Parts: sequence; C-alpha cells; structure tokens
Amino acid sequence: MLNVIALAVLPALILLFYTYQQDKLQREPVKMIAKGFLYGCLSVFCSFFISVPSMNLGLFPQEIHSFWDAVRQAFFGAAIPEETAKLLCLWLFLRKNPYFDERMDGIVYAVSVGMGFAAFENVEYLFAAGTDWVTTGIGRSLTAIPGHFGFAVLMGYFFSLNHFDRYRAQGAGIKMWLYPVLAHGIYDTVAMMSAVTPQLSGAITIAILLFCFQMVKWARQGMRRHLIADSSDYSTGGGVDDQ
Repeated sequence: MLNVIALAVLPALILLFYTYQQDKLQREPVKMIAKGFLYGCLSVFCSFFISVPSMNLGLFPQEIHSFWDAVRQAFFGAAIPEETAKLLCLWLFLRKNPYFDERMDGIVYAVSVGMGFAAFENVEYLFAAGTDWVTTGIGRSLTAIPGHFGFAVLMGYFFSLNHFDRYRAQGAGIKMWLYPVLAHGIYDTVAMMSAVTPQLSGAITIAILLFCFQMVKWARQGMRRHLIADSSDYSTGGGVDDQ
C-alpha cells in the first residue's frame, strides 16, 4: 500500500520541488506550499460538484464511441470541472495570503494546488489499476502528472498577471481559467481517442508525450518571464506592485 502511494505521489512532489527551486528571489514558506498542496487535494472533491451534475444533464457520456463523445467527456467530464475547482481553491488560498507578493508566487502556489490534485487523483488511479499499478504509475508520471503541471503553470502565470498587471494584461482574468481548460481538454481528447481508434494507440501515446513535453517547455518559459519581471521591479527600488 505504501509503495502504491509513494509511486503515485512522488512525481507530483518532484515537480512541485522543482518549481519551488525556481523561485530564486524570495521563496515561499514551506508550510504555505504544503497548505496549497492540501487545497489541491480538496479540489478533487470540489470538481465532483460540477462533473456529476454535468453528467446527469447529459453534457457528456459515460462511454466513448466517437470523436464527439471524447471531446464532450474531455471538456465537460474532466477539463472544465477540474480546472474550475483548482482555480476556485487557488483563489480561496491566495485571497488573504500575505506571502503572495511576486508574480512567480502565483505559479508556485498554482503548482502546489495542481500537484495536490494530481497526486490525489494518481492515488485513485493506481489503486484502481490493481496488479498493474506499477505500469500505470510509470505511464502517468510521464503523461498525466506533467500535464497537470503544465495546466497549473498556465493558471498561475495568468493569475499573477491579473493580480499584478491587470491594466497591462487585458484578458488575463479569463485566460487564467480558459487556457488551462483548453490545454486540459485537448490533452484528454487525444488520450480518450484511443478508445475510439485503438489501432492508433501507439501514435496517440507519442502525441500525448510530445504535448506534455511542449507544456513543460512552455512552463519553464513562463517561469522565466515572471522571474525577469519580478527582478526588474526589485532592481528599480521596490517590490512587485499590486495593480
């Protein structure tokens, strides 16, 4: 049991630690990172309050038989409820957080929430996999976990823009929800297409890996941009101004 939990949680913790290490100007308190992680675990349950009514309303099917079924389940069954729940928990966590005083902090805290969600979800998947938990864990550590990491960086990047640069970054308020939903929905649509066209499962796996690689690459670029902006603010004689 402990081995299953360790394999499920470790990839998320590695990416969270990596993000924490990138915050080179003024790192956040570890207790706040841990608190954000717990908020992420909570967001799993919050997502059910959106996905279950959506399923009951027929917005997405329980079984996938076509491309359209995959799209509906990817967006209405996963991307929209999960990213909405994560954003809500991130907002609740940061609205009175005195340590949220740099652009990079938004990414750090969003990743802490996102990795909390990913770790909790991973535990569920690995226990459900039974004797195949090792294969499932390794596969998800190369796909789903990096995917959630990329979605979280997108959310945190635009969350910070909306908080600190609202008047210079028009549309950041909607982008912090829309872009993670689009990225998550596209990822899940591609992954779910293996149920429709199993003969293309190899090509689908390669496409997912390439997608996750690009998400991680963009995440690193987004972190770099916020770090440069934060450094510029400090070099001019003050911290990051809340616009």
